[in-house]
Amino acid sequence: MIPINSQYGYSVARYFLLLSLVPLITAKGDDVESPEKIHDAEKPHSESQLDLRQVVFVIQSQRNSFHVQQAEKLRKDLLLQSQALQESPPVILHLHTLSDNEGDWSILPLLPYLSSQFGKNSSWIMFLEEDTRVKLQKLQEVLKKFDCRKEWFLGKPLHDEESTIIHHYAFSENPAVFEYPDFSAGWALSIPLVNRLTSKIEEEPLKSDFTIDLKHEVALYIWEDGKGPRLTGVPELCTLPEHNPRAQYCATTVSSHSPLCGQPVKSENIFVAVKTCKKFHSDRVPVVKKTWGKQASLLEYYSDYADPSIPTINLGVPNTERGHCGKTFAILRRFLSSHVPKTDWLLIVDDDTLISLPRLQALLSCYDSREPVCLGERYGYGLGQGGYSYITGGGGMVFSREAVVQLLASGCKCYSNDAPDDMVLGMCLNALRVPVTHSPLFHQARPEDYAREFLAHQTPISFHKHWNIDPIAVFNKWLKNGKHTEGLQKSTKEEL
Repeated sequence: MIPINSQYGYSVARYFLLLSLVPLITAKGDDVESPEKIHDAEKPHSESQLDLRQVVFVIQSQRNSFHVQQAEKLRKDLLLQSQALQESPPVILHLHTLSDNEGDWSILPLLPYLSSQFGKNSSWIMFLEEDTRVKLQKLQEVLKKFDCRKEWFLGKPLHDEESTIIHHYAFSENPAVFEYPDFSAGWALSIPLVNRLTSKIEEEPLKSDFTIDLKHEVALYIWEDGKGPRLTGVPELCTLPEHNPRAQYCATTVSSHSPLCGQPVKSENIFVAVKTCKKFHSDRVPVVKKTWGKQASLLEYYSDYADPSIPTINLGVPNTERGHCGKTFAILRRFLSSHVPKTDWLLIVDDDTLISLPRLQALLSCYDSREPVCLGERYGYGLGQGGYSYITGGGGMVFSREAVVQLLASGCKCYSNDAPDDMVLGMCLNALRVPVTHSPLFHQARPEDYAREFLAHQTPISFHKHWNIDPIAVFNKWLKNGKHTEGLQKSTKEEL
């Protein structure tokens, strides 16, 4: 296993290795189909009616209690709509309940189950995020346009404007040529495609590798180096707010750009731990102090050198060039000690993490600190073969006190000081069967590394790395405003 370097992000060497394995294509001779061609291809066959029972909805739910509630609200709404349409209800599944396989959230390991259960009597598998809202009749009309006897991969297209590390620098000659779905808008696979992909998985088991940006990796697997279908863009699959006047044309919308479930958690109830080292005291720590550090009520800097001018605290763990497991576990132990004020929440960040604490406070209002909560941007390792999930460190790792108590009580520890802390924590949580909870509002990379339209419907909580950017300018543009409901990037072109 090649560890991910928590201090410096991803292992660059590993990504260049992956780059050599990802075929590069150019736009020449491989353009996305024109609307006219799509229209011709999607002319419905004689059985133009689509019964809702032919659609299987998979809500990409999570095991945390808040997310279970969100998924259940969506399920009930779909059932009420089908009742109003006087149709038999569709099958609606909560992804987290389908098996005990931790890798189900990465979708591909789930396809054989979906094929075996629904491969003969259904037409579509429609995937929805918990915040996706569906106008069932309009979606029904959209799906009728496509011949469900053929292979279709439908969604709202995203593309990279420049090659990015989170996509292994794929398609570096022309990143915009490859499109992948925005999961927030919902996305669909026709049953013939599900069945064929299942055969492929059964013949060639999924490789044990990293899952970093699921929507891009699923699209790559389906495209299969040009042998499989590309994503077909569906304009009616939208990420507009559900109450936006323009959303009348949409079959799907997004219910909230930034969650709030009550009064935001008080800043005095979040203890913030910043991991740093002596060589970054003069450049990275000042950025924290000039930006988000002012928003924290309780914050400590942990270093390999005690500098009273900052001040930093030396935990007695030597600095390592990669991985910071020893330092992170020392922080966990300190959090439960009498050396720091008792709080319900612990936030651990790198010294080059940029974060909005007011937005985090709003988000945490949705979670119960009495539960073992581990929150951030979820990655996976070896999910096709058992594997485990983990919160990637650069975007920020949030732990409830109960989660830290269970982690330390389990006896789980680092196998070396320079082990990748986020991955070790993921293995520990997996052994404890404590769920890793994903939020797309945390980001391991810079704003430039994400599709513009993906960020346009978010109110992001964090970004990571100072490489080739002005971090203060990035903070001011993306994270400075603390209002939880104010969307960013309003100038971005809206759907439809």
